[in-house]
Amino acid sequence: MSRSPAPTPATTATTYTERLSLPWWLWLAGPALGGFLALELWLGAGGLRAWLPFVVLLPATVAALWWLGRVRVAVADGELRVDDARLPVRFVADAVPLDAAGRREVLGVGADPLAFVVQRPWIAGAVQVVLDDPADPTPFWVVSTRDPVRLAAALLAARDAGPSSPA
Repeated sequence: MSRSPAPTPATTATTYTERLSLPWWLWLAGPALGGFLALELWLGAGGLRAWLPFVVLLPATVAALWWLGRVRVAVADGELRVDDARLPVRFVADAVPLDAAGRREVLGVGADPLAFVVQRPWIAGAVQVVLDDPADPTPFWVVSTRDPVRLAAALLAARDAGPSSPA
């Protein structure tokens, strides 16, 4: 009689990952706007000070655009990771995919002030992650995503797969 080895849980499985990067047109419009502002400041200055707005504003604009598009969303190792925030999937009660209208409704006038929100206005979709943690006053998370259905499915699948490591 042969025994099959016990299955080992995957500890580094990533089921979903996405970077909330900026659209291409913002990478064109941002530096152009910074350049126009530097040009306005350049017109009134003379000498070495004339180039200072270009030296400061253009790199600052590019740095700000990079900072806005740096956020990563991932479901990995039994956690939802949004930038530096981490949520163990065992606390996920439900994950609801939202289109632009649904996101507006959740984040609108009657929005819960205790909700954790990572929203990017250039991304239409989002996922509302309803929490089931009595020790946490946060009722839900709202996270921007380009593929809300896939992120919600990955969250629910990770939750249903059970804990990947002892708590």
